[in-house]
Amino acid sequence: MPAAFRRARRSDAPPPRTGSSETAVLRGFLDYLRTSIAAKIDGAPEPQVRTAAVPSGTNLLGLLEHLTFVERSTFLGEKVTNWQATFHAAPEDSVADVVARYRETVERANKVLDGCTDLGAPVPRRDGPAPSVRWALVHLIEETGRHAGHADLLRELIDGATGR
Repeated sequence: MPAAFRRARRSDAPPPRTGSSETAVLRGFLDYLRTSIAAKIDGAPEPQVRTAAVPSGTNLLGLLEHLTFVERSTFLGEKVTNWQATFHAAPEDSVADVVARYRETVERANKVLDGCTDLGAPVPRRDGPAPSVRWALVHLIEETGRHAGHADLLRELIDGATGR
C-alpha cells in the first residue's frame, strides 16, 4: 500500500453509548451513522468526490445528497419526485455545501424527533399519512448505514482514508 494511503487512515469510533430506552438507542445509532457518513465525505477531494468508481455511477457526494433527500422526505414530509436524481449533487455545490446542507437537514429532522414521545405514533408531517416514528428511525438507520458502507469503500479508493 502506498505511504500516502497509510497516512490517511483514521481509527474507528466505537458504537455509541446510549440510554436504556428504545428511543435513545435508535436515535443514538442514527446520529452515530449520520456523523460517520458526513465525516467520511467532509474534506474529500474534488473532482474525485463526484467521480463514479463503480459501474452504477455511485459517488461520494451523491450519496450524501441522496441521504439529505431521504431525511427531508421521511422526517420533514418533503416530496421527492425523482429519487434517482437525488444521487447527484449540483455541479456548483462544493463538498462543504453538501455537507452543510446535510447537517442542517439532520438538525431540522432532530427537532421534529425531539417532539415525538411515542414510537408507535406517526411522524408528524404536513403531507398526510406517515410511517410510525419507530419505522422511520429504523429505516433511516438502515439507509444511512448502507450508504455509509458504500462511502467507506469509495473514500478508500479515492485517497486511502478509512475509519469512521
